[in-house]
Amino acid sequence: METEDVIFRPLGGPDELGLFRRLSYVLDEELADDLARGRRQAERMWVALRGDRLLARAAWWGGASLLDVLDVDDGLPAAERVDIGVRLLRTALDDTPATGEFSRFVPSGWRADAAVRQAVQDRMTIVERMGARPFVERLRLEWRPGTAIPEPDGRLAFRPVRDTGELLALMTSALDGTLDAYSRADLARMPAREAAVAHYEDDLARFADARHRWRVATLPGGEPVGFVVPARNDYHAIIAYLAVLPAHRGSGFVDGILAEGTRVLAREGVPRVRAATDLGNTPMADAFRRAGYVDFEREIVMTWRHDGPLTE
Repeated sequence: METEDVIFRPLGGPDELGLFRRLSYVLDEELADDLARGRRQAERMWVALRGDRLLARAAWWGGASLLDVLDVDDGLPAAERVDIGVRLLRTALDDTPATGEFSRFVPSGWRADAAVRQAVQDRMTIVERMGARPFVERLRLEWRPGTAIPEPDGRLAFRPVRDTGELLALMTSALDGTLDAYSRADLARMPAREAAVAHYEDDLARFADARHRWRVATLPGGEPVGFVVPARNDYHAIIAYLAVLPAHRGSGFVDGILAEGTRVLAREGVPRVRAATDLGNTPMADAFRRAGYVDFEREIVMTWRHDGPLTE
C-alpha cells in the first residue's frame, strides 16, 4: 500500500470546504451553514490527501463527541481504504481521544446492494478498529405535507405540559419497560429519574423556549396516558419524544398521541416532520407507518462509551 506520501490535516478554514466535498455524503448540503453558525469548526474537519487527491475525510458535529462524517475513496484497494481511514482518525484524535459516537446515515435497503453494503462496512470497520462498537440501528422516518393526519377519535384529550417537573415525572414513568436503546443504556447506569433528567438536559431542554408545542394526552377524566414533544431542531421539524405510559400500553393510544404531535407541527406549515426510532422497536415503528410516515433512511450508531448494553 502506498501510504507514505499521504498527508493528514484539518481544514485551514471554510474556504477549503470545496476540497472537503470532493467526497460525498448526505450531510454535504448542511456543511457550509454548520460552519457559519458554529455547529462545526474547520479544525474538526480532517482530510487525507495524496497530492491533490482526497483519499478520506472526517468531521465532528458540535465539538469532538459526535463523528458524523467519515468517508474514504471507494476506488482505493479494500485494505488501503480501511488503513487510510484508521490513520486519519488516529491522527485527528491524537489530542482528543474518542469518547462519544459515530453516526452514519445509510439507505433503508443498504444490506441488499453489495456496493453500498461494502461502503458501509468499510466505515464501520474503520471506527471499530479505533475502539468503537456497534450500538443500534435506527429507522429515520418522515411525514410530508399532503399526507392525511388521523382526526381525533375522542378517546384522548390533549393539553400543554404544565412545567418541567411534570414532564420529568412522565418521562421517568415512561422508562419502565422502554425498548429504546439509549434509554436502556442509561438505565443500566443510573436510576430512572436520573436518566430522565439527563435526557431532558442533554436533548429536550434546548426546545424549552417553544414548549407551547408539547402535549400531554389524558383520558376524559384527566388521567395522563402519554405525551409527545413536537419541536424544531437546527434543520427540521421533529417528533423529539413520544411515549405511552406503561399502564396504558397496548390500547392503541400511541396513534392518537402521534397524530396530535404531527398536527401541531403541520399547522405551522413545515415542509416535513422527521422522527427516528430503533429498528428493533417494532411497536413504535408500526405507529409511525400507520400515521403516514415514510421510512426514508437508516442510521447506524457506534459508540466509544462501553458502559451500556448492546442492542441486537
